Amino acid sequence: MNDIVDQKIGRDGKIRTLVVDDHQVVLDGFVARLQLEACIDVVATASNGLEALEAVGVHHPDVVLMDISMPIMTGLEAAEQIKQQYPQVKVLILTMHDNREYIMKVMQAGAVGYMLKDISADKLVQAIKTVHQGSTYFCESVTQTLFTQPISDPVNSKVNPLSRREDVILKLVAQGNSSKKIAKALEISYRTVETHRQNIKHKLDLHSTAELTKYAMQKGLL
Repeated sequence: MNDIVDQKIGRDGKIRTLVVDDHQVVLDGFVARLQLEACIDVVATASNGLEALEAVGVHHPDVVLMDISMPIMTGLEAAEQIKQQYPQVKVLILTMHDNREYIMKVMQAGAVGYMLKDISADKLVQAIKTVHQGSTYFCESVTQTLFTQPISDPVNSKVNPLSRREDVILKLVAQGNSSKKIAKALEISYRTVETHRQNIKHKLDLHSTAELTKYAMQKGLL
């Protein structure tokens, strides 16, 4: 696990920010740039979604600046958990993925901003300030993607509400595996598996393993 660096200096008026990325060079670059801003306090860093979730509970940031594609727990999964457990925290996604599917999933997960990693440093700072003030922030290229790519017909198409990790866990549950076995197979904690199972039930409005198994069969996961 990446060491969580607490850099709190206790000054009022600063935007407490958690920076999350699994590439150390990228992470260091973001932190170095944000530390130049008098209004921003980088209180912690993390290298995956699970660490990010833990760091939020410890350091209570105002804004989480986070990548999507990370090991153990993705930024999308972490955003969902942060939204549920710490609704006052603003999640701002910074990623290389520029397609409508990712953007829509991020919005559904509760993130309030989406930017590409080629964004300028000044706009990155502006984005953090904007979401901290209660607004949303999408960089120009993301906005263009949202308005130029075709939108699926919501009546004739059913969007899978589950993340890829949740699909995997649903399949394993439907195959009769216990949470303990799933945790061992995926090399994640038992608690994380249980959280995913509860999220899956909530998203699908299902209440038992039998119902989950039936759903998995209907979706062709078995």
